[in-house]
Amino acid sequence: MFKYAGFVVADVNAGLALAGFMPVAVPSIALPIGISFFTFHAISYVVDVKRGDAVAQKGPVEAALYLLLFPQLIAGPIIRYRDIAAQLASRAVTRADLADGARRFIIGLAKKMLVANIVAGPADRVFALPVAELTAPLAWLGVACYTLQIYFDFSGYSDMAIGLGRLFGFHFPENFRYPYVATSVQDFWRRWHISLSSWFRDYVYVPLGGSRGSSKRTYVNLVTVFFLCGLWHGASWTFVAWGLFHGVFLVLERLRAERAPAESAPGRAARFGRHAYALLVVMVGWVLFRADTLAGAGGMLQAMAGFGRGLPTTYAVSWYVTPELVLAFGCGVVGATPVLSALACRLRPGSGADGHVGGALGWAPSAVGTAALAVLLGASIMLSAARTYSPFIYFRF
Repeated sequence: MFKYAGFVVADVNAGLALAGFMPVAVPSIALPIGISFFTFHAISYVVDVKRGDAVAQKGPVEAALYLLLFPQLIAGPIIRYRDIAAQLASRAVTRADLADGARRFIIGLAKKMLVANIVAGPADRVFALPVAELTAPLAWLGVACYTLQIYFDFSGYSDMAIGLGRLFGFHFPENFRYPYVATSVQDFWRRWHISLSSWFRDYVYVPLGGSRGSSKRTYVNLVTVFFLCGLWHGASWTFVAWGLFHGVFLVLERLRAERAPAESAPGRAARFGRHAYALLVVMVGWVLFRADTLAGAGGMLQAMAGFGRGLPTTYAVSWYVTPELVLAFGCGVVGATPVLSALACRLRPGSGADGHVGGALGWAPSAVGTAALAVLLGASIMLSAARTYSPFIYFRF
């Protein structure tokens, strides 16, 4: 009711207008903070207890703490009750937890303030342009900036949530594992918003039958799951289209895997081609995700394909490409890959083995590491004070 009543009534009114009837008043309901996440927490708790995968929580305070756990309430990661039940009952806060939590929080804040917020400027301005003013370079610049923005914005929040939880002795699961190095759409979803994709797998896809039935049934299950995934992100047809877009590509990849013979290890050229394919699909999908309307998404995609009607002299790309943007974009490209993780492993054996961003950076408790964290924290605070308010993208959902 809170999230979808207005969306449903607006669509009903469109049908009523075609039939010549008076429209229904569209309700104006304030969206409760974090509703998408605490609803999923409540569902997982009830289902896990029903299945026998978890023991019902007898204490109302502990149950409320799980449902409304502050660090990850607004934008995840989605925590399963069975994974955190023991920590709700008893946990210890160690000096190592405090140090790791603080480092992880600072890194998440830096990802948001030093990369996401800077690339957000060109992305917002390009997506706000009229379709008639778009050119191919402008469209690709806007989509590339948004591709980095949404990753560093959301993964930055996840890092901050995981860090805050660690400060209080909670160990939350990782939510990202370098999604932009994926070699397929399926691989992307193993790396992007891991807690959401695993939630849909365990509570929607598997109960629908998963891949246990016929191939056609499996395809229907996949598309259904991603239709719901898109709708979960927002009450808009652009989100539905984004979910269906990913669902269709997952079906196509599964069809190819079923019909193609088993392949040997792909060569470097083949791996590059697969990576380019996955990244292109994801970036096209982000257009649907970011655009306000399907028509706006269509215009952006048309411009990306080289059919934009704008003149290069009207809105020049050089207007948006500042030294600040170049630096943030370059840091974002490097930070979205495991390059820093590999470097950390070379400098300190064993660091970054778990693959998550905080550990991957391998900040050793040394003078150099402490100084680097201090610089990141100071720069983040200064940018936060100097810029206008910029909420996290996933606060919308």
